Amino acid sequence: MTAEELSKIIVKGMEDKKASEIVLMDLRDVSNSFTDFFVVCSGNSDTQIEAISDSVEEQVFKSNKERPWRSEGKNNLQWILMDYVNVVVHIFLKDKRSFYGIEELWGDAKVTKID
Repeated sequence: MTAEELSKIIVKGMEDKKASEIVLMDLRDVSNSFTDFFVVCSGNSDTQIEAISDSVEEQVFKSNKERPWRSEGKNNLQWILMDYVNVVVHIFLKDKRSFYGIEELWGDAKVTKID
């Protein structure tokens, strides 16, 4: 499965739990990037971001039998990071997303907003 296909499955997992402001960031042409894609979204509560994370993991496993290489943030539920090596997932509480400004840090990326 390509990184692009994996990204689409991750987006579906996010949409299933009503994630907001979903953004796909293509980093393949960005020098010094360590992954091909970031998929970023927001949730309104710690319960919702945990549900989004579970949904993403479930969708990816169902389609690809793959678990994240690493996963962080499930303890404090403000920013969950799931690393699928070629695709890195960021699930933020809304206020934390603007605080960290991940989209601005990777300004050279090709950004696609998912409606």
